[in-house]
Amino acid sequence: MKNSNNKKHFSISEVALEIELMNKSGKPNNHTLRFWEKKFKEIRPMKINNHRYFTAEQVAIIKLIK
Repeated sequence: MKNSNNKKHFSISEVALEIELMNKSGKPNNHTLRFWEKKFKEIRPMKINNHRYFTAEQVAIIKLIK
């Protein structure tokens, strides 16, 4: 990912911005990623305090899906 700074996990908004999955006003379309979670078993984010965090490997898979 761009500017990853060796991060191990990325928030759903960071992933949406990385893959340029935004609405017309420029906000991340997080709901699309949540929908893809249901359709693709390869996308299983870690949940901490009800927030989703994706690994770099999952982000690569999401890029392929897009």
